[in-house]
Amino acid sequence: MRRARSLAVVGMLLAGALGVIASTQTWIDVTLADGAQQTLAVPGSDAVPVLTPLSLAALALGAALSIVGPVLRYVLGALALAIAGVVGVATAQVVLTLPVSATAATVTDATGISGVDAVADLVSSMSLTPWPVVTLLAQLLLAAAAVFTLVSARRWRGSADRKYRTATDAPADGSRPHDAIDSWDDLSRGDDPTA
Repeated sequence: MRRARSLAVVGMLLAGALGVIASTQTWIDVTLADGAQQTLAVPGSDAVPVLTPLSLAALALGAALSIVGPVLRYVLGALALAIAGVVGVATAQVVLTLPVSATAATVTDATGISGVDAVADLVSSMSLTPWPVVTLLAQLLLAAAAVFTLVSARRWRGSADRKYRTATDAPADGSRPHDAIDSWDDLSRGDDPTA
C-alpha cells in the first residue's frame, strides 16, 4: 500500500502548494467610487486571512505524513480535513456572496478609510478572478486526501513500519541463536560439539 501513502502525501502537498500560491494572487478587483474610478487588486491573503497559514500547515502535514507511524496518520488526516473545512467554507463565502469585508483590508490600506460600512460606501463594483475557485478546488483535493488517509492508513507499509518491526516479523534464516549458546556450554565443559 505504498502507492496509497504516496497518493495521500501528493494530494496534501499539492493542495497546500495551490493554497500558498493562491494567497499571493488577485482574488477580487475592486473599483472605488472616488471620481477617479480607481481599481484595487485584493490578494487571497486579504480576502481570506487564514489562507496562507493554513495552506502552509497543509504542506507540513503532507510532508510529515510520509514518515509518521500508524497512529499519527489518523491525527494528521483529521487535521487536514479540518483545514480543508475551514479554508473551504471561507473561500466558498467569497465565491458565493462576494462580501465587502473580503476587500476591507486592501481598501483601508489604499485609502485610510476603515470600517465595513465606510468601505461599502466607497466601493463602486467588485469582480472575482478565477483564483477563489482554484482555491476551493484545492480544498476539495485536500479533503479527499484527508479522507483517503483516514480510510486507508491502517494498511500502509513503509519505512516507519520497518523501523518498528519486531523480531518475530524478521525473516527466518534457519539459524537458532540458542544453538551457539549450547555449543559454548559444551566447549566450557570440555565437550566437543562436533563429535
